[in-house]
Amino acid sequence: MSIVALSGLLLGGCSLNEPNGKKNEGIDLANMDTTYKPGDNFYMYAIGGWKKNNPIPDEYSVYGAFNQLDQQNTQMLKDLFDELTKKKDLNDEQKKILNFYSSGMDTNAIEKSGIEPLKPYFDEINQLKDYKDFAAFLGKMHHNSIFAPFYLYAGQDEKNSEMVIAQIFQGGLGLPDRDYYTSQDDVSKMLRDEYQKYIVNLLKVAKLYPEDQIEKIAKNIFDIETQMAKASMTRVEMRDPKKLYNKMTVEELQKLTPNFNWNEYFTALGKSDIKSLNIGQPNFFTELNKMYKSIPIEQWKQYYTFHLINDCASYLNKDIEKTSFDFYGTVLSGKTKMKDRWKKVVELTSNMLGEAVGKLYVQKYFPEESKTRMLELVKNLKATFREHIQKLDWMTDETKQKAVEKLDAMNLKIGYPDKWRDYSQVEIKEQPFVLNVLAAERFDVDYMLSQIDKPVDRQKWDMYPQTVNAYYSPNMNEIVFPAAILQPPFFNAKADDAVNYGAIGVVIGHEMTHGFDDQGRQYDKNGNLNDWWNEKDAANFKAKADKLIPVYEAYKINDSLNVNGKLTLGENIADMGGLSLAIDALKKTFKGNEQPIDGFTPIQRFYLSFANVWRQNIRLQELQRRLKEDVHSPAEVRVNVPIYHFEEFNTAFNIKPTDKRYVKPENRLKIW
Repeated sequence: MSIVALSGLLLGGCSLNEPNGKKNEGIDLANMDTTYKPGDNFYMYAIGGWKKNNPIPDEYSVYGAFNQLDQQNTQMLKDLFDELTKKKDLNDEQKKILNFYSSGMDTNAIEKSGIEPLKPYFDEINQLKDYKDFAAFLGKMHHNSIFAPFYLYAGQDEKNSEMVIAQIFQGGLGLPDRDYYTSQDDVSKMLRDEYQKYIVNLLKVAKLYPEDQIEKIAKNIFDIETQMAKASMTRVEMRDPKKLYNKMTVEELQKLTPNFNWNEYFTALGKSDIKSLNIGQPNFFTELNKMYKSIPIEQWKQYYTFHLINDCASYLNKDIEKTSFDFYGTVLSGKTKMKDRWKKVVELTSNMLGEAVGKLYVQKYFPEESKTRMLELVKNLKATFREHIQKLDWMTDETKQKAVEKLDAMNLKIGYPDKWRDYSQVEIKEQPFVLNVLAAERFDVDYMLSQIDKPVDRQKWDMYPQTVNAYYSPNMNEIVFPAAILQPPFFNAKADDAVNYGAIGVVIGHEMTHGFDDQGRQYDKNGNLNDWWNEKDAANFKAKADKLIPVYEAYKINDSLNVNGKLTLGENIADMGGLSLAIDALKKTFKGNEQPIDGFTPIQRFYLSFANVWRQNIRLQELQRRLKEDVHSPAEVRVNVPIYHFEEFNTAFNIKPTDKRYVKPENRLKIW
């Protein structure tokens, strides 16, 4: 549960000089467009100037504060890698970083090797004789992180959060959402057609099949995926953690899916001692069980050949890479140009060797004083949240006490892990780039497998320090802020309190509120899926949460598009909560003599700062994709819907009943 979709990319803060020469940190007035009234469209009033002056670069599908900061971060990481090339005394970890980066930049070697490095995997596929061979085969493929037609991962037991167990989850699709295969809207129909063309094009450039057979093979692959999609849970259904908790023994799973030998699968995976596991979507696996037998093995071989190439396309020769980009980059997201090679390889190196790179990143770029200031902000936000809980008029004292206990138990991680991962066993060397990628992926799978059936490691992070994001983990009951997000425009040690509370303060409040949104509230203070609410309070919460759904769905984007209020409910609750907590925490800092800066009061600067975090331009294709897939509302909605429900905002900007977005006091919503 992060503040942006993890695929979001991002740059830095803005400053301006006041007439008296004093530097004002935090808000660039040039970002504003005062031709808009705050009461009609605060989002455009606050950042309309920025939108006009920052068209989307060709290589992006969305471009905003996150993307700008991510751009800056990518350059900082490249500078780190360039420094490594000049050092003579590299340690083993640093050599691996450099080898990985160098192999990714060696386009001559990548072109020369083509798809030849994948030959051992194609040989494995071609050795399949019937469905009984499938389990051992998938175990080998999954050990290399080629996860189709389902995923396996290590995760905390939802009802025993001290233990990590194996989890299996639906997957196997080339389109990013199951609804694309079943929906009858024009966009879904178009994407189905384009995806089938893409399968044909990818198989043609791979040159593994006679060209006159490829159309038929592509249809076979698409038909298999469509069958899987129809058996898959929707994203809204998967927001219910109770539906996703179906723990059983391997023997029970074997009875559920008799056509797949799970012992052979786990042995080939390298984890033969698994006794029990959680099945995310039992119906998907029972359907898959039928498909193993009913679909001819030749078609399964075609399906897996395609998915192997598709998964590795970004690491192969330019014809394959470009074919993949033309569909996933252009058709799905609207990008017109691939990223510069160095940017792509820097990001891949950072993702594949995350904590090794993170260690270098924080040593060079993360000031420890940022951690000190963050601790103070979190302490203030937590105290405010505690007060909010105590004042709730819809919750009984019994549940309030448990809510406060959960809040007090909420752990905090800032900057970087106390304990770094050991990369000594990963084999990164001078070899084709795709093999280094697969080696890093295999290392990650081994690391994941090593955690299964062990006590949870509470020092472990689920995000790297160089990631521009933040998250709340319901199983750990903790909020985590990687080093990279603690930079302008999110956090600025030189800026006034209003700017920081409007940016990182809202982020902190947002992540805290996730512990009490419609999903997070189902977990107790120890991270177990355990109902700690009395019936009346739970009903009151649901009634309040349900009121948010039509409010968010009523907002029209581009005059015609709207969010799925059920899909985005948790994030919308967290956005409302973050704003509520941060504005009250800011007001506690007031001493009674607060002066305007650039003509704006602290309360006004708070909301301007909040809007600046979400400054963004987005392509239509990307917007349509996110509205179907993303649990977060689009940036414009995240600003323009919640703020009009706050008295502080309405007073600060003199919002009148005649203004377009005015919300009557009796219709204003608040949960936390």
